[in-house]
Amino acid sequence: MSNQVIDINEKPSSGQLITLSFQHMFAMFGSTILVPQLVGLSPAIALLTSGIATIIFLIVTQFKVPAYLGSSFAFIAPMLLVSGGLDPEGAAVNPGNAMIGAMAVGLVYGIVSLLIYKTGYKWIMKILPAVVVGPVIMVIGLGLAGVAVDMAMNISVEQVNSDTGQTELVKQYSGWHFSAALVTLFAAIFFNVFFKNILSAMPILLGLVVGYIYSAIIGIVDFTKVKEASWFAVPDFLIPGIHYEFIVTSTILLAMVPIVIVTISEHIGHQLVLGKIVERNYIKDPGLHRSILGDGLGTFVSALIGGPPKTTYGENIGVLGITKVYSVYVIMGAAVIAILLSFFGKAMALVQTIPTAVLGGISILLFGIIASSGLRMVVENKVDFGQNRNMVIASVILVVGIGGAAIRFTEAFAIEGMALAAIVGVILNLILPGREKNIEEFK
Repeated sequence: MSNQVIDINEKPSSGQLITLSFQHMFAMFGSTILVPQLVGLSPAIALLTSGIATIIFLIVTQFKVPAYLGSSFAFIAPMLLVSGGLDPEGAAVNPGNAMIGAMAVGLVYGIVSLLIYKTGYKWIMKILPAVVVGPVIMVIGLGLAGVAVDMAMNISVEQVNSDTGQTELVKQYSGWHFSAALVTLFAAIFFNVFFKNILSAMPILLGLVVGYIYSAIIGIVDFTKVKEASWFAVPDFLIPGIHYEFIVTSTILLAMVPIVIVTISEHIGHQLVLGKIVERNYIKDPGLHRSILGDGLGTFVSALIGGPPKTTYGENIGVLGITKVYSVYVIMGAAVIAILLSFFGKAMALVQTIPTAVLGGISILLFGIIASSGLRMVVENKVDFGQNRNMVIASVILVVGIGGAAIRFTEAFAIEGMALAAIVGVILNLILPGREKNIEEFK
């Protein structure tokens, strides 16, 4: 895809730089703040760490790869698992556990990067073919389907337990809230399908805006937090040893680390797509080891101060393809804007007033897209389900992952859900006969 307007190392004028940087910031904004909302973390810290992680990535990749790093959706389920779910206020019960897991993920990225640097990249393509990665990605999306629908339809209300006399929160269907979810969903679909310009690259953000306006009209938005918030506010940091006790457990590692199988595959796919857009071979220069290391360092630093794991964002790759502006200065500008915006207290408070139903509506689309992207990977790579081995691998991954299968060694030591599905998929691919011998890359 040639005919670039501004190439990778070209610097736009000041006016262009600001405008184009804001464009990239808006493209990633909706998804980046959605993840912390779903797992009970601070949207402000997610925004701050996305900017920091992106700058780290650009430095590590020698300013050759114009990619933006935002919050990863692959870790939503394992983060909810290790953090003990959400309290009545929507905050994670033990967010420190999720941060420890994310730091471990960053370290694994570093180890994989070192192995690729020493031995080359082809081996990782062989253990992560489309027949494994595609179904695991489908598990990520479909495994969260119930969460999205529950958020869209139900609200939490206080009810007195007739047996104990205690007040407790129970789920209750709300037609008004479900209508807000549907408005949000269809708005996002509309922008994604019927627009072919820059608006089509940010359907999540635009869907959230439309859903929020509708919610305000029907009276389900509480602006109290915005009125009480100051204009300047420091994000809610989570520092190990200060805000939580740093204790690494097998449960945390087994829930979080195996998802690296999926996210590294996603990373490789993004590098291949981005390389085609800007006409570079990023697997060779600056090298897959550098881009994976940049992703891992970004995730590690993010978790060190309380942010979710990071990944390169397809939304921003889409913006590059649409605008033909590939400048790393623009990506850096978007990162700086995200960092500055995270300290804007009123804006962050406004984000926190988004109704759960609106987040649920957008999640229906987003989790569905994740599942569909796994199916797309299988189709584009022409995986032959006429071969029994491929049918077996995909079937086992889907049922184990979506069914929530678990191997429990002790009360606190278990491999389950997506993590188990990913591990089983890799093992089946390696031991079943008929594996292709010369797999170099997937699409």
